[in-house]
Amino acid sequence: MDEIRGIIPPMTTPFTAEGALDEATLRREVNFLIATAGVHGLAVTGSTGEGHAVTGEEAHRATACAVEEANGRVPVITGVITNSTREAIERGKAVRDLGVAALQVTPVHYLFRPDDNAMLKHFEAIATETGVQVIIYNVVPWSYLSPELLTKIITEVDGVVGVKQSAGDLKLMADLCLSLRGKGKVIAATDALLYSAFCLGADASIAAILTAVPELLVRLWNAVKEGDHAMGLQLHEKLLPVWNAIEGDNLPANVKYAMELQGRPAGKPRAPMPEPDPYRRKAIEDALRNAEVIG
Repeated sequence: MDEIRGIIPPMTTPFTAEGALDEATLRREVNFLIATAGVHGLAVTGSTGEGHAVTGEEAHRATACAVEEANGRVPVITGVITNSTREAIERGKAVRDLGVAALQVTPVHYLFRPDDNAMLKHFEAIATETGVQVIIYNVVPWSYLSPELLTKIITEVDGVVGVKQSAGDLKLMADLCLSLRGKGKVIAATDALLYSAFCLGADASIAAILTAVPELLVRLWNAVKEGDHAMGLQLHEKLLPVWNAIEGDNLPANVKYAMELQGRPAGKPRAPMPEPDPYRRKAIEDALRNAEVIG
């Protein structure tokens, strides 16, 4: 569990114009993030990676590429976005022999919310049956887990080692940091407020903005760890406009456009997700220029 720390970008999944997985582009981005940006880990097939739209076989291939290319330099986490315990277990079993550090698993994301006991049993079954560490991806609004329920699952279920907290409410993040300190990992996905989340004690971050501008986030993480809060605030003020520019229903497509502007091929979003419109493209360009990421 200790290897899950710091800046862990949720990688986009590159697709060709025909919609196929582009493994060569994925491998290039793995090397960029590790060797150039200096990140502490990688996550694949999460929300930013359009994990809701990939098949089980594609998720396996993307994970295999990332693990092989990382070659032990950083841990790799695999996203599991499904609507049943059975399918989540199948996806976890498919990647467990690849050497992944953990599974990042959402609650079910269709209409019906399991009650709290069923939610606990869901994550317990995944951890037990796969034998892989599980991080709860607390992102689905109608299947949301309270800090109390998260603490109960993480402290009582062997193999569930932490939570990726995706709500913008910083108090929920603070409550989790307070209740889980030393008992489980708190991973911040509060893209607009990562400076504050790091100050509160978040153990790591897996958030779309990390993929859009990874080097700035590594600098932010280091600044907070070194107690340089003047630099931390300065970086926050550069990062917030970037988040405001990329946030939207087509967030993965917007992140891919931000990557392309920096010379990092990212491929196409998978239909029916649209590419950013001209207004959004300009907003992203302006934000990256303001952050001094592009000229």
